[in-house]
Amino acid sequence: MRVAIIGGSGYGAVELARLLEQHPSVELSQIISHSQAGVAFSEIYPQMVTIIDQAMVDFNLEKLLNDIDLVCLATPSDVSHKLVPKILELKIKCIDLSGDFRLNHAELYQDWYGFKTSAGEYLHQAVYGLSEIYQDQIANAQLVANPGCFPTAILLALIPIIKTGIIALHSMIIDGKTGVSGAGRGLSLNVHFSEMNENLKAYQLGKHKHIPEIEQILSEKSNDSVKVSFTPHIVPMTRGIMTTIYTDLKHDVTQEEVEELYEQFYQEHPFIRIRKKGQVPSTKEVYGSNYCDIGFHVDKRMKKLIIVSVIDNLVKGAAGQAVQNLNLIAGWEQETGLKNIPIYP
Repeated sequence: MRVAIIGGSGYGAVELARLLEQHPSVELSQIISHSQAGVAFSEIYPQMVTIIDQAMVDFNLEKLLNDIDLVCLATPSDVSHKLVPKILELKIKCIDLSGDFRLNHAELYQDWYGFKTSAGEYLHQAVYGLSEIYQDQIANAQLVANPGCFPTAILLALIPIIKTGIIALHSMIIDGKTGVSGAGRGLSLNVHFSEMNENLKAYQLGKHKHIPEIEQILSEKSNDSVKVSFTPHIVPMTRGIMTTIYTDLKHDVTQEEVEELYEQFYQEHPFIRIRKKGQVPSTKEVYGSNYCDIGFHVDKRMKKLIIVSVIDNLVKGAAGQAVQNLNLIAGWEQETGLKNIPIYP
């Protein structure tokens, strides 16, 4: 499969390039960047010298038509909705890593993302790319909306249990923590070294753009109108996401019963790893990998179920899940090109 990456100078793009370059059935044919056209990819990312020696190119529809089977868009928000319709008209499949096609209703983009989408008619054509949950739809999709990093960790932790009647749907409080790479490569005072080092910040309380995405999928899967309280934090590390989810129990349940429920739900999904009692997953244990590790604590005293979910935000939360979705589209094993063991320490 001949693949192009659009948005070639960001962290998502370089992670995509790393994974696609080691994929046995993919040729990385083009790396597209309007701002860096003509510049060697290895000049921006020297770790790619001798590995990817091609120069980045500007966006050209005609060259896509002649050279490319699938396009991955690793662009900022408010870019891909302008490009994707043109690419789809050429019968080239798209996996969009931005948020431009994740929400079902066009009016939500102005409220949560701050722009007006120009591709509203495509929102219902896009398949939400949560690989373990929508794999059959992804396999036949022309356009895949790759999930956000926080929603990936949160939804994989909650979907198995929301229809069981074990937890109260309207009790969910989510604490999320992300490494600095989640903010992208652009310059920002918020992630300046002296602002971030030895510091921990909560941000965008009640207005984070991932909230409607989380609520949309949970509402769909529960057949109810679900609202969540989500507070994200940025922590002084490069990679990783941890979400700690607090839910009220509707009736008594044991730790072992919860573990068995999740193990059965994900028994056919190699990238989901369920932890045993007393084992709480940490971000370092999935670093550089496509795994999502999930652990639990049944707090009988408070009648709560606490769920902890960890991913690498650049892999399972972005580029790795995009490659997993590419494998589903192509009919290959989901693990193809993704069998990276977590880097530790």
